[in-house]
Amino acid sequence: MQFRTQIPISQTNNPIDYTSKIVSLGSCFAVNMAEKLDYFKFDNSCNPFGIIFNPVSIDRIIKRVAEQELFTEKEVFFHNERWHCFEIHSDLSASNKEELIENLNQTLQATKQRLQEATHLIITYGTSWVYRHNESNEIVANCHKVPQKQFSKELVSVEVLQQSIQNTIDLVLTLNPNIKFIFTISPVRHIKDGFAENQLSKSHLFTALYANLKSKINNLKLTYFPSYEIMMDELRDYRFYNEDMLHPNQVAIDYIWERFSENFIAEKSIPIMKEVSEIQKGLTHRSFNPESEQHQAFLLKLRQKITALETKLRHIKF
Repeated sequence: MQFRTQIPISQTNNPIDYTSKIVSLGSCFAVNMAEKLDYFKFDNSCNPFGIIFNPVSIDRIIKRVAEQELFTEKEVFFHNERWHCFEIHSDLSASNKEELIENLNQTLQATKQRLQEATHLIITYGTSWVYRHNESNEIVANCHKVPQKQFSKELVSVEVLQQSIQNTIDLVLTLNPNIKFIFTISPVRHIKDGFAENQLSKSHLFTALYANLKSKINNLKLTYFPSYEIMMDELRDYRFYNEDMLHPNQVAIDYIWERFSENFIAEKSIPIMKEVSEIQKGLTHRSFNPESEQHQAFLLKLRQKITALETKLRHIKF
């Protein structure tokens, strides 16, 4: 008997392998998947401007990257003893204004080059709810704990989301006509917006994204991975959530990654992934007697494995 339904996933025609160059953008779930790619030593770059949840803000930062529209003093502000920018995550904020602007502009250039060289772009959308800065009338990617009275919260329409996603695709293709897109909707529930409001938000994302995928049904550059559906249907139990009951726990992340790797990772890369995993486990091993001959032999063998793999695949570094 089957006690659960399994989400059918079609194998991609453009799988990721160890020659691929990957860029991951979007919500915190994008970070979860990027950590898996990093663990297995794929050539991956994740969220150069930090976590960004909504399609409008992702579109805005991609436009800035594509056109190399440099950040200036008018786009940064001082709050809580640090300099911030509404278009980027707080992780990139700095104590010095000039340092922040310089770092952001260097990241702009590096991200453009990375996208031009990339084989795959993975984008994870998290929400349709956004905050608009009242003074500038601009949608922000991050509020940086600025008082909420300075913002207006709104649900972005399907039409605007659809256009933002379309803009993102077009802009990236101007930089790199050969890049392959993998889209997904984050399974993280944004309950702070409200239960019904979270469902409405995800529905807007699905409708907008599906419209773009459907309009390019024969375009092999666009694919979809159902991470949200796997979490909601295959893993429909609170034991697969963290203590906050909103974010997938490690078991869920591992399972979703397993489904992803089965369908989006090239079969020829699986043996290398196993090698990498063995080395990663070896590196975390702690001996009861580090000075013993047995442990020294173990370390020597581990170093030989690392050297052999780093020689075969130059981008891999342990």
